[in-house]
Amino acid sequence: MDLAKRRAFTERVVAAGHAVGITVQPRAMAETTATAAQAAAALGVQVGQIVKSLVFTVEGEASARGVLALVSGADRVDLNALGAALNLEAAEHVRRATADEARAFTGFVIGGIPPLGHEPLPGAAPLTLLADRGLAAWGELWAACGTHLDVFPISYSDLLRAAGAREVVISESPT
Repeated sequence: MDLAKRRAFTERVVAAGHAVGITVQPRAMAETTATAAQAAAALGVQVGQIVKSLVFTVEGEASARGVLALVSGADRVDLNALGAALNLEAAEHVRRATADEARAFTGFVIGGIPPLGHEPLPGAAPLTLLADRGLAAWGELWAACGTHLDVFPISYSDLLRAAGAREVVISESPT
């Protein structure tokens, strides 16, 4: 990714934070932070402190919409709990979004999707944003800042406010 494009993505996240009164301070990383494990290793923090921004697609009879689930890097999303949190209709089901769908719903690519600053592509339905309550157990959190090489620190309360996310319980801890 060229530097100008990288800067544009991070500045979009910074501006989105500023718009809701939150200071986003990006930290450029020398190594990729595309996965929770990579981000934790690069930052020297626990994997649970990493905010995973996972994109899902809700498909119905005639349309599809995106859901961004913010969960701890130590947890997985329970699809049944996610479906219940979304109050799915009988004809709807939820699945992991494809890379193309994730980009269409958020305007970012997988590995760098931040919790805020989304710009869905034309024709994409607005995102539903959910934050798993398990993130509240961690003090300082780290989230992607628009690229796989940029992250920023954020508290749980600021994460909820910045993302405009609804707090839910949708995670299952790995066994």
